[in-house]
Amino acid sequence: PTTNMMKLIIASLLAGSAAAFAPAMNKASSTSLNAFTADNMPGALAPMGFFDPLGFAAKADEGTLKRYREAEVTHGRVAMLAALGFLVGEAVEGSSFLFDAQISGPAITHFTQVPGGWDAFIIVFIGSAEAQRAQIGWVDPADASYDQPGLLRENYYPGDIGFDPLGLKPDDEEELNLMITKELQNGRLAMLAAAGFLAQEAVDGKGIIEHFSS
Repeated sequence: PTTNMMKLIIASLLAGSAAAFAPAMNKASSTSLNAFTADNMPGALAPMGFFDPLGFAAKADEGTLKRYREAEVTHGRVAMLAALGFLVGEAVEGSSFLFDAQISGPAITHFTQVPGGWDAFIIVFIGSAEAQRAQIGWVDPADASYDQPGLLRENYYPGDIGFDPLGLKPDDEEELNLMITKELQNGRLAMLAAAGFLAQEAVDGKGIIEHFSS
């Protein structure tokens, strides 16, 4: 039963991660892009609807609202990969071909066990990916007003970095909005899951898979 549960969890996370890297939307001439508002943003599902109890969206202009969505999509994608990484990293510990299979224990301790030099490579890789994302979506700071930090490009839809190697992006707008909503919901769940994984391992020093099997 534990093995089946793990397979189900990993399959669910893989499905979410696959959807995560399909470009969200690229409609430079659409009215939905030119009027990015809380009323036409994908991501709201019953019974919660558009969940904004603190009224951030109501107080935000279009540019700020797009930055909020960009942050949510990006954090959700990272969280989906992180949740999957927790499970896979702990599942293969002691048997992986990487680093002579010396990395073990809870996933939150794995990075500190990475041999010297590799951690720098990981940081450079992440920095390069973030720089590429910034070049795609953000206005060059030199071209933006001092009172508009983090200004997104006018024709950039939050999350659409143009990465879709599997051709998952639908042509139909309704289907596309549905895919965006699924990605957002998977990302929101993954953010809660990753935070829960971190907290649980920090509290008792046991890996997540060890909790499933105990």
